[in-house]
Amino acid sequence: MTQKFYVKGGTPLRGEVEIGGAKNSVLKLMAAAVLAKGATKIYNVPDLTDVEVMLSVIEGLGAKTVYDKKEKSIVIDATELTSITAKYELVSKMRASFIILGALMSRCREAIVALPGGCAIGERRVDFHIKGLEALGAKIKIENGYVHAKASKLVGTDIYLDVPSVGATENLMLAATLATGSTRIQNAAQEPEIVDLANFLNAMGADINGAGTSEIVINGVTADKLHPIEYTTIPDRIEAGTYMSAIIATRGKGIIKNVFPAHLTFFTDKLLKMGANIKLVEPTILEVSCKNRLNSINFVTQPYPGFPTDLQSMAMALLSTANGVGIITESLYENRFMQVPELRRMGADIHQDRNHAIVKGVKKLTGAVVAASDLRAGASLVVAALMAEGNSVIENLHHIDRGYENFESKLRLLGGKIERRDDELVSPDNLTEGTHNESYI
Repeated sequence: MTQKFYVKGGTPLRGEVEIGGAKNSVLKLMAAAVLAKGATKIYNVPDLTDVEVMLSVIEGLGAKTVYDKKEKSIVIDATELTSITAKYELVSKMRASFIILGALMSRCREAIVALPGGCAIGERRVDFHIKGLEALGAKIKIENGYVHAKASKLVGTDIYLDVPSVGATENLMLAATLATGSTRIQNAAQEPEIVDLANFLNAMGADINGAGTSEIVINGVTADKLHPIEYTTIPDRIEAGTYMSAIIATRGKGIIKNVFPAHLTFFTDKLLKMGANIKLVEPTILEVSCKNRLNSINFVTQPYPGFPTDLQSMAMALLSTANGVGIITESLYENRFMQVPELRRMGADIHQDRNHAIVKGVKKLTGAVVAASDLRAGASLVVAALMAEGNSVIENLHHIDRGYENFESKLRLLGGKIERRDDELVSPDNLTEGTHNESYI
C-alpha cells in the first residue's frame, strides 16, 4: 500500500537534530572499496534506499558485504570479484552507481556498466566520464545501452573537464588511482564529497593531491600498495541545510549536531542575509533560529563552493513567504523547478521563465495535497507543509527516502506534526502531536 506524509503545519520547530553521513559521499566510498582486496569498513552510513542499491551493485560484482544499520556501518570484502558487469536494473535506479565504472577499470581493466538513462532534474550526460577514460587509454564502445570499457593498461595523462562534473571527477580519480604515471584533472569538481573520496583513497594507499581545488593530481600506484581500511563518512551538508531551512521556515529554534559548518558557508551566508540567526556553538554544532518574517534575496546555483543546486528548492520554500521578491537562477539543471507547481498549489506566487523563478512572497502558505517529483523537491514540499497553515499530504515518498534517513522521525523530535501512514488509513485531520525536546525550548 502506498505511503504518504501527513503534515499539520504552523508549529515552530524546536529542539535538536543530528545529521547523518553524506549520501553523496558514502556511495562513492563504497565503490572505491572495490579497489583493494580485503575487508574495508565504512562508518556513519545512513539508512537510505540509495545505499541499498549500491550494495546490490557491489554484491553483483562478487564482493561480500555486511550492512549493520544499528551501528551505521558497512563492511565490503572485495578480495575476489567474480563479475565486471553492473546491470541496468540496478544502475537505472540510481545514477550515482555509474561510479562503479571507474572502480572496475582501475581494479580489473575491464567493465560493462549500464548507461544510467534519464534523470528527473535534467540531462546529466556521461560524455566527460567516457572521454576521460579514453584519454587514460581505455577502449570504449557503447552497445545495447551498456558501456563496454577495456584497457591492457591505463596511463596517466592531463584531462580537462569542460564542466566541473562531480561524477566525472570521481570516476576519473578512481580509474587513475592504479594507472601508470600521473594524471592531472583540470577544472575538477571541488565539492567536499570529492575531498572525502580522495582522503579515503589516500588512506588505502593512493597518492592524490589537490582535492578540493580545481586541479587534482593522481600519482598512480601499484595494486599491492592498496589495503583495506576503516573510515568514517563526512556529515551530509544537504541534510543539514534541509533541517536548517525547516527550523527557519517555521520561525523556530534548534540545534544542528554533527555538521561541518565550512561545507555550508555559502548557504549560511544567504540565510543570514535573509534575516535568520545562525551561531556556531561548537566546531560541529550550529544553533539556528528565526523570529521574524524573512527578507527576499536572489539565489544563483553554482558548482561548489557556490550556492548548491541541491538546496535550491529549500531557498524557494523560504522565499515563498518572505518580504518582497526574490529571483532564483538555476544554472546547472534544466528541470530543477519541478516543485514550482506544487508550491503554487499551497498558495505560493511563483513565475517561472526558463531557468529563472521569480518568487513574490505571500503572507502564508496553506495546506494542500502535493507530490514529490524528485528527492530535493520532495524535501522542500515537506518544509513548505510544516510552515503552511492547515493540513498537507505529500505523495511519492520513494523520492524522499533516497536521501533522508528517518526524515519524519527527526522532524517529530523537533516538534513537527508529521506522520507516515498508509493513504487509506488516515486523514490529515487526525495527526498526533510531535514530540519536541521540552528542555531546549
